[in-house]
Amino acid sequence: MNKLPVALRVLAVPAVLAVLAAPAAPVVAQGSLAENRRGVPDTSVFRPLIAAAPNGYRTASGMPGPLYWQQRADYVIKASLEPATQTITGSETIRYANNSPDTLRFVWIQLDMNLGSRKTRFTPLDHFFFPEDSAFHIGATIERVAALRPAARGKTAAPTLAWWLNSTMMRVDLDRPLPPKGSVTLAIDWHYQVPMATGRTGRQAYPQGWLYQIAQWYPRMAVYDDVRGWNTDQYQGPSEFYLEYGDFDVTLTLPAQYTVAGTGVLENAAQVLPATIRRRLAAAAHADTIVHIITAGELGGAALLPPGAGATRTWHFTAPRVRDFAWGAAPNFIWDATSWDGILMQALYPPDVTDVWKTAADMNRHAVMIHSRWLHYPWPTAISVEGPVGGMEYPMITFDNAETPKELYYTMAHEQGHEWFPMMVGSDERLYPWMDEGFNTFIDWFSFRDRYPTDTVRLRTLEFGSLPAYLEFLSQYTGPETPIMETQDRSPNGLMSGWNAYGKPAVALHFLREQVVDSNAFDAAFREYVRRWIYRHPQPEDFFRTMDDVLGEDLSWFWRSWFYRTDHLDQAVDSVVQTDTAGHVLSRVFLSSRREMVAPVEIRVTRADGSVETTKLPVETWLTGPQAVWMLVNPPAARPVKVEIDPRGVYPDVDRSNNTWTAKGP
Repeated sequence: MNKLPVALRVLAVPAVLAVLAAPAAPVVAQGSLAENRRGVPDTSVFRPLIAAAPNGYRTASGMPGPLYWQQRADYVIKASLEPATQTITGSETIRYANNSPDTLRFVWIQLDMNLGSRKTRFTPLDHFFFPEDSAFHIGATIERVAALRPAARGKTAAPTLAWWLNSTMMRVDLDRPLPPKGSVTLAIDWHYQVPMATGRTGRQAYPQGWLYQIAQWYPRMAVYDDVRGWNTDQYQGPSEFYLEYGDFDVTLTLPAQYTVAGTGVLENAAQVLPATIRRRLAAAAHADTIVHIITAGELGGAALLPPGAGATRTWHFTAPRVRDFAWGAAPNFIWDATSWDGILMQALYPPDVTDVWKTAADMNRHAVMIHSRWLHYPWPTAISVEGPVGGMEYPMITFDNAETPKELYYTMAHEQGHEWFPMMVGSDERLYPWMDEGFNTFIDWFSFRDRYPTDTVRLRTLEFGSLPAYLEFLSQYTGPETPIMETQDRSPNGLMSGWNAYGKPAVALHFLREQVVDSNAFDAAFREYVRRWIYRHPQPEDFFRTMDDVLGEDLSWFWRSWFYRTDHLDQAVDSVVQTDTAGHVLSRVFLSSRREMVAPVEIRVTRADGSVETTKLPVETWLTGPQAVWMLVNPPAARPVKVEIDPRGVYPDVDRSNNTWTAKGP
């Protein structure tokens, strides 16, 4: 008979142990089986996650299916801004392609400009928006809605369409049904006054004139998808956006002294910029250091205008395959630029923030470069504009504000991270903010650590999904917890809203990457999710299924506890029983998982001879229930004297007082 190995480790099956220790079950009469054997539902945390059934549109592997479709909206917008009245006046055409299998008789359009309007049903609840007066009106004024289609002799017919408002949504009734694979071109005229600030758009006064950061400024198509049909969730402020992809062609007319930056590529630089500025931009496009496009000393000078400039300049931008268009404008923008891998990195800011913003173009460069580890940035430019908006993201352009250079980098890197989530991967921010804010908080850690590798204090905050910060939050927060899957609009308070959208999802992803699966395998799965769903509309199940698929794991237990419920982890060493037998010491370590969440178990054993060894038990330790026994066999001189769970403090254990067993003295 072979001897037992010196350090044999056996994970005993708790169910078997229970059978050995339990008394015999009473004999049940055959006639009473029906009343004694009642059905018991599967309540195990390991049970398969209940998700929408896979179909031709979305597969069980998390990939778009062979029949996947989504709508397309191409915009041609012509607008002007009059600073004297703060009024944007615009005309747009939307070519809307119906790629669905359904015939549509009406369409829904988002009017997020109506946030705070006294004509919405939310008026009695509003307590923080700007008051109206005779000179300022909150919300969009729709002047005309029509369908455009070819008519006889090369002309265009433009029948007027009926429409009506539902607060921040507008329904337009089509004069002809829109069949599958058909398209309709809508023409909409509107005007809108720019508020001082709403958190996502606004203006700021300077002696030279107003600085603008403009977003949610034009009528935008609502999303019609295979999951919910028309997505008509109202815009109430906390939750953000869900938008269709398409091409944008935008012309903006402003007073001549204004410099304008917008989503996409400036198509008419020769008409709006003098040759000197164009030469500097050309140099910046191949530079890895900052090139000054407009300096503080040049502001207000005639040299910034092209020859023959009149009272206004009209700026023409195009942007392919994006979901939105935003822009910034001011008469006092300093303009810096640099580049990386063919991408023009730009920063525009007023002179009074130069000390903070003088390296902002390089900050953009670094953030985009590091974020490209997940998928290479696909657009030709990345722009950051300073102004009253503290931090907001749009395709190829972000609005940023900060008081120190390091804080500015954090803000800019976070907003540039949104170019991946949701600008590339077009999730529904209004319902699932964690799919962009949480993912972005997770990837922020990599960019900030690379830029400031010695600032470990900042990295241990909720802004980067820090586990210690998570546990501190739980220990201090006394309000109700809600699941990550709950929308921000339904959150009981702003603290929990931000926690569920930003911090907790990032904590979960870091924990999964660092402690549950291999980090390289996680990165490959996360990249594959981005690759599969770029320019598409993933649902939460598509993310969960993709990660499971690429990792080769059923992580139902993980997604359920972290995202669908408010579970917590409490692993414990209940006791250790040691028996001397055959010249060895048999140690039975009794473990328990005392709360709803399960996880692998990291155990460090210290022996009498001073040796130390750490072992990780798999999450399957808890497959049959919340108790388990781990057995060790050692020679007497190496008997365990201390057993610790999570010795490095890297698990989200809410009660560490029960994590350690120490042998009593002789």
